[in-house]
Amino acid sequence: MRLALAQIDPTVGDLDGNRDLILARIEEARTAGADLVLLPELAVTGYPPEDLLLRPGFVRAARESLERIAAETRGLVALVGVPLLDGDLYNACAICVDGMVAGWAKKWHLPNYGVFDEKRYFSPGGELAVVEVAGTKVGITICEDMWVPGPPTTELVAAGAELLVNLSASPFHVGRAQEREAIFSARAQESGIPVALCNTVGGQDELIFDGHSLFIGSDGTVRTRAPGFEETLLVVDLERPEAAGLAPLADDLEQMRCALVLGLRDYVAKNGFDAVVVSVSGGIDSAVTAALAVEALGPDRVHCVSMPSRYSSEETRADARRLAENLGCDFRELPIEPVVEASTGVLAESFAGRESDLAEENLQARIRGTLAMALSNKFGWLLVASGNKSELSVGYATLYGDMAGGFALLKDVFKTDVFRLARHLNGQAGRELVPQSTIDRAPSAELREGQLDEDSLPPYPELDRVLEAYVEEDRSLDELSADGFDPDVVARAVALIDRAEYKRRQAPPGVRLRPKAFGRDRRTPITNRWRS
Repeated sequence: MRLALAQIDPTVGDLDGNRDLILARIEEARTAGADLVLLPELAVTGYPPEDLLLRPGFVRAARESLERIAAETRGLVALVGVPLLDGDLYNACAICVDGMVAGWAKKWHLPNYGVFDEKRYFSPGGELAVVEVAGTKVGITICEDMWVPGPPTTELVAAGAELLVNLSASPFHVGRAQEREAIFSARAQESGIPVALCNTVGGQDELIFDGHSLFIGSDGTVRTRAPGFEETLLVVDLERPEAAGLAPLADDLEQMRCALVLGLRDYVAKNGFDAVVVSVSGGIDSAVTAALAVEALGPDRVHCVSMPSRYSSEETRADARRLAENLGCDFRELPIEPVVEASTGVLAESFAGRESDLAEENLQARIRGTLAMALSNKFGWLLVASGNKSELSVGYATLYGDMAGGFALLKDVFKTDVFRLARHLNGQAGRELVPQSTIDRAPSAELREGQLDEDSLPPYPELDRVLEAYVEEDRSLDELSADGFDPDVVARAVALIDRAEYKRRQAPPGVRLRPKAFGRDRRTPITNRWRS
């Protein structure tokens, strides 16, 4: 038996485009002599379709698109993920053969945690689906069905399945590919039969799907693996699966880079933008953002704008220009001092008798945000914000200022990882993309004379350890203090995090990289008097 795993990048709601993509892969599989082609979960609609599933017209249109796919399925069996209205709505797999839908598999286990809310839309299935292909009995599962031990996997094996297949849309976070392999290897060992997983790939708003489709032997050994973060058709002969190749699993930092590049590229393409604009300050965050944008889109589609004030040093102004030169990007400098003076003049009477403070600092950031958005409006460029997770966690960002934008690329990247990414990007390029002086310089918002981030925040290595424990692991203040964290750093960080929720609610979407990201994962009330 020859099996094809069609690791595709569908777009949510693009039924025509997704159908063309599916049919192209089915034809490619047929040409390769495949007996069975496996598509990802909800491939017809893209995943997750969210409240589109509450629209009857959308569900009907998805079914019509499936029928057109089935009509082209001859000479092999295609397993295609699609929503199914059968009394209730199901997350389903259509068994397409001989030009028709010959049967269905319905997802048993509906995830309703983290980024998932499938119980909002679907009812659980409870029937077994086994189809015979080229003399092999194939048991069909959908994503979560194989993340948990027991049924339906055990019941499919009892029903005579000789191969388990899984249609998946398993979102990425750092370490997820290894975790996924461990889970599916355990299912193969428990069942004593091989397992094939076809995972989707691509970016959908905050979510990234990394692919890494698999074929695992009955002993739990990964026999073949598709590359991550790219589309591919992996053709596997069951008698010699190793011949399909075993793409390596990159380390965490490289996977982080790949996810950021893919996420921005797909967000730009799927939302119809031609180019992006990045506000470059000469600092590390905007430099890494611009470098990743160039990798995702190419230098001709990335515009860098520097907006210096009286507090901007000659060094940071030079680094902003040098960054654009290193990347080969369009560069423009828009000094903001005339706008600052005009704005403070308008406010002079209202501010009379008060010392200059955070209001004047944030005014500069908001002027920059306004100018960057003006460029976005005029030229149709997507403004990519460059704030990182450390800053967003503690509210060290200006609402309607440096938080302005349509996409926040580094939203789930801790500051310490921003530095690691800068060195990684330079190392991969074999030359200086991010200026070394930018990497070496102490971080500063440059909104007042002699300002440094550490004037307002704990040192980033200490802060990021607390943030990971409190935000991602839900550790309490008392637990952190008892575990050896600096009590002063903990108390200061936790107070800042809790107070900044209102800012995070208004932040642009950004690539999800961590097990618990702000937005879809971590949902904390703004009005909240609980303190741990």
